[in-house]
Amino acid sequence: MSRLGIIAGGGGLPKKLIDACRRDQRPFFVLGFKGQTDSATLEGTDHAWSKLGATNEAIAILKSHGVDTLVMAGNIRRPSLAEMKPDLRTMQVFARLGMNALGDDRLLKAVAGELEKDGFTVIGAHEIEPALITPEGVLGDVFLSNEARIDIEFGIIVTKTLGRLDVGQAAVVQGGVVLGIEAVEGTDALLERCRKLKRKGKGGVLVKSCKPQQDKRLDLPAIGLRTVRRAFEAGLQGIAVESGASLLLDREEVIAAANKLGLFIMGFRA
Repeated sequence: MSRLGIIAGGGGLPKKLIDACRRDQRPFFVLGFKGQTDSATLEGTDHAWSKLGATNEAIAILKSHGVDTLVMAGNIRRPSLAEMKPDLRTMQVFARLGMNALGDDRLLKAVAGELEKDGFTVIGAHEIEPALITPEGVLGDVFLSNEARIDIEFGIIVTKTLGRLDVGQAAVVQGGVVLGIEAVEGTDALLERCRKLKRKGKGGVLVKSCKPQQDKRLDLPAIGLRTVRRAFEAGLQGIAVESGASLLLDREEVIAAANKLGLFIMGFRA
């Protein structure tokens, strides 16, 4: 039987895929990265550790454990080259990409391409657990104000423009003003910055969308319970994420938490 390899970063997504594999009795193996993956995620699994940039080592580990299909799951804090200490193969990938290595989307596509050269099939997290995909519409009991709808429309334009530049996937908009955009710091840090920038009046919205050119097997935008808590702390009205092209972790718990805190959760069609 085919064996799935879960290339695990940080956050809750790797654990969701591990649980789905166990539920479906699907053989799997987990590869974690030192300084990136939560060790608790790997407890009780068949797993190994590698270092970012050690491409040949990672491929050898996966092959030695009979993996033929791969999924990349979770957040990776992008280190400098000095921190990464890349092996020769990784350096060759960077050399081919040149300036294109500056964007996460291009880099992830290059990584997936290297894995496919070695005979692996790369799939998306939603192919393992379809219930993770965000549905369209308002998902809880809190509905959108007219101001929020206008901010979402503008936020979609902003995030799609960011995406074309391969910069980030998220923005916070309040009253037609962009309080912040996501770059390398991630969504949590974006919300923390915007908490201090909140203006008078109704709170803003967090908008997350898929990059127009994005390979949907890789790094889809995602929200979870922590996103809801951070959005509330930032004084936002709610969260809008692209339906069919984003991941909603712990859907029932997220919706319940948003209802309790008075935030809307919405899946929009771009």
